[in-house]
Parts: sequence; structure tokens; C-alpha cells
Amino acid sequence: MDERQPFTDDSLRAAAEAFERLRPRLFGIAYRVLGSVSEAEDVVQDVWVRWQGTDRGAVLDPGAYLAKAATRLAVNVARSARVRREAYVGPWLPEPVDTSVDPQVGAERGEALELAVLLVLQRLNPVERAAYVLREAFAYAYDEIAGILELSQANTRQIVSRARKRLAAERRAPVDSAQHRCLLDAFVAAARHGDVAALEDVLSADVVAYADGNGMRGVARLRVDGAPRVARVSAFARKFFPRAVYGVVEANGRPAVLLVQDGAAVALVSVTVGPDGIDGLYWVLAPDKLRAYERSAHRLTGRP
Repeated sequence: MDERQPFTDDSLRAAAEAFERLRPRLFGIAYRVLGSVSEAEDVVQDVWVRWQGTDRGAVLDPGAYLAKAATRLAVNVARSARVRREAYVGPWLPEPVDTSVDPQVGAERGEALELAVLLVLQRLNPVERAAYVLREAFAYAYDEIAGILELSQANTRQIVSRARKRLAAERRAPVDSAQHRCLLDAFVAAARHGDVAALEDVLSADVVAYADGNGMRGVARLRVDGAPRVARVSAFARKFFPRAVYGVVEANGRPAVLLVQDGAAVALVSVTVGPDGIDGLYWVLAPDKLRAYERSAHRLTGRP
């Protein structure tokens, strides 16, 4: 027998308090499904509007109700976003988030948070993405996920299993955090001086690089492959941003490089690392995505 009591206090203050407790989780779900800070924030705002107009006295479990609303809204947005992203100029990368305040972005686990993993998730359909996120990042039971997505439990298990296999096939085993940071620091030192040879030394032979500038002049519009080419492109950053200050920050649970020029963020670089060195470089240069990263640090602190 379900012993939970109905949520009977209909005051706006009580509704707001319940919503604020759950906001980090709602954002975390939507962000992982969408790979976009701004779109996830819009989803959370839409859930809040719906929550205000809901007969909350009839809601037995606010957390389940709000999670379902956020997930289904995120799935709908993801379906429409696919069309918009087909017109994107150059590689599309997820918007990074500053996880120094909330290391897991509202989740029970840090799963499905690294930029490279979010990029792979985007290759799944929105329902597969949502099912995987709810299970792997937020530890929802299969019956709960089935209820949220309005699927059978058997179908839900199959979807999560397929998603796991897809990600396992495309992800490389991560190295320990110390080695990751060591290679990142070496990359920063080489890139700051435009040292192509030193850059090649820290890159794996089959490294790939993506640059998300959404049509910015001088930004590669195709994926760059191989250590020699990636090293040259990375060294070019010194000329592209001649006055940039390179600093190590945290993005999506991993150290990343933030380039700041004349007081404004101009690039954020996330890397993936394998046994042979840096095997993935993800350059976020689109100004709106850099602003989203800076804004994400303020979500839990209330800073302007």
C-alpha cells in the first residue's frame, strides 16, 4: 500500500518550495537529453508554469510528477531540435556546463555528463536518450521509467540495453584523473606557445577534433583527424586569439581549458584521453554557448 500523503498545500509558496528542491534534478534530466543549457532552462521554466496550474492536491508524488513533465517536454524539444541542428554550420557540440558548483548537475551519478558522451547520446533518438539518462544518471527503476515514457517495462529494458551497447561501442575507456590533468596541462603549455611538435607529442595518432563556431570565420567546419592536422589547428589558436589567457576550469565533470581575451570567454576546450594520449578535442567557440557555460555556474549560487 502506498503510504505517501497527497500534496495538499495549494499555496504558491509551498509549490515554489517543492519545485526549487527538485529544480537541479529537472535541469539535469533535460540537459542530458538536450545537450543544451539554454534549452534545458526553458524546459524547467515550462515545467514551473505547468506546476503552478496543476491541481497539486491530487499529486501524490511531486518528484515523480515533475520528472515526468521535464522528461516528456525535453523529448519533445529534442525532436524539434534535430531539424534545427541539421541547418547548423559546422559541427554541433553540446553546450558545456560549469560543474564546479554541482558536480553531478542534479543527478545521483555523474553519468552522461562529459561533452564527448553527450555528443554520442545525441546520436540516439530522444526516447532512447531519455531512458538511458533516467536509468544511468538518476537511477530510476525500470517501472518508473516506463511510466514516465509511457512504455512497457519490457520495452524500456530493451531500449536502455540498446543505448548502453551503443555508447559502449563508441566510448573509449577513460584514464585516471591524474593522467587526464597531466595531458591537459601539457596541451595548454604547447597550445599557448603554438608549439606544433609539442602538441603532437600529447596527441594520439588517431585523435579527432571538433570546433563548434556555428559559422564563425576561420573556424573549421569539418571534423579534423590525425595528430599532425589537429596539432596545426590547435597551434593556430595562438594567432586566432593572440591576447588570450589560458586557464584550467571545470566543465561537465572534467578539467577543461577556458580562453579569455579582453575580459570575455572566447573558447572552451574539453578533451578526452586514452592510453596513447589525447584522443578527442572539443572546441566550443560559439558565443552563445560560452555565455551558457558562464551562466550555468550561477544556477545554484544565485549570483547574477
